[in-house]
Amino acid sequence: MRDVLCVIMGGGRGTRLYPLTKERCKPAVPLAGKYRLIDIPISNCLNSGLNKIYVLTQFNSESLNKHITRTYKLDAFSEGFVEIMAAEQTMEDTKWFQGTADAVRRCLKHFNDPALKYIVVLSGDQLYKMNLKEMLDFHKEKRAEITLACNPTYEKKNLSELGIIKLGENNRIVDFFEKPKSQHQLEDSAIVIDGKKCFLSSMGIYIFNKDVLIKLLTRDNKTDFGKEIIPDAFSAQVTEAFIYKGYWRDIGSIKNFYDENLILTEPVPSINFFDENWQIFTRPRHLPPLKVKNSKISKSIISEGCIIESASIKHSVIGLRSRIEKKTTIEDSIIMGCDFYQDLGEIVSDKTSGKPIMGVGENCVIKKAILDKNVKIGNDVKIINEKKLTDFKDEKFSIKDGIVIIHKNSTISPGTII
Repeated sequence: MRDVLCVIMGGGRGTRLYPLTKERCKPAVPLAGKYRLIDIPISNCLNSGLNKIYVLTQFNSESLNKHITRTYKLDAFSEGFVEIMAAEQTMEDTKWFQGTADAVRRCLKHFNDPALKYIVVLSGDQLYKMNLKEMLDFHKEKRAEITLACNPTYEKKNLSELGIIKLGENNRIVDFFEKPKSQHQLEDSAIVIDGKKCFLSSMGIYIFNKDVLIKLLTRDNKTDFGKEIIPDAFSAQVTEAFIYKGYWRDIGSIKNFYDENLILTEPVPSINFFDENWQIFTRPRHLPPLKVKNSKISKSIISEGCIIESASIKHSVIGLRSRIEKKTTIEDSIIMGCDFYQDLGEIVSDKTSGKPIMGVGENCVIKKAILDKNVKIGNDVKIINEKKLTDFKDEKFSIKDGIVIIHKNSTISPGTII
């Protein structure tokens, strides 16, 4: 559709996903063995027929830039594109992006195509499959100026982490509570859908009429859509709620990221990556097939290019090019894999001298852990959170919510117990 531009927010620091964001931005974090977080919103756009896409970046963006450039090369005759729009300093302003709204404000000068009538703003850290064309049709039918995608939430325990929407007459949005603390705010926002009491949480997906967006962003210097721009617009702009009842999760924190990756190992997960009518796109790498010898693997995702020898893997996600040596046990863990294969001669030399090779060595036990890319785990290592710590920081590993995270490119010496 020529009159629609999609803008994906990818410039935040990603502090909730640290240390996975220590050397990369949040949308570049690997997902489900072979994808990146950014592949989710881009795939939703492309599957919805929306092929004019900007990805706004700022922090640690090198790996994201590389992924976008190598992955999304659209037909030259389609007028579509997926392009990086990096934060830039100008002669008039030397500041960097200060928030989601500020990022879009600074890029408005690049949205000057007169054919554009609608701007779709999306987040880069969510897991869902949604036809954005349906939301756009709803926006037009309601003659809305702003439309927010909302997801029904039935459990109160997670509401303090979300933005809750309150509906008024004709189901128009009249208020918005960012991470509500007040019980009164929650009860005042409750609605009934399909006979069940629930709350509408903002999905961080917005459709603006282009002229309205320009007006909202140029009248002041407020920096955030969810906390400032959109709540301030309710009284003056026609703001509608598009209720999406499908599966949607915020995976911008370590706990959520860990849980949602492992949910994908279920026999029938809540989101289907095997749907050929709604594919999740990513970079084609032309890797060799998985190679397994005398191993026991159950309820797991194993990516291409892996070499697994006499290991036991249960309820885990094993990423690209992972090498797992014999007599090793991996449970409830995410192994992100490697960006390249270690040279065979180097492997032989390292094994002879007792050095860890890239991947997971022999006779290791890894439970409830995330191993970031290109790690070297020596023989007889145990990553089991032996002291049952909730949070801990070290040079080579961290613990968050009881999950051990081995930092990217780290080497863990043989016999280490974490």
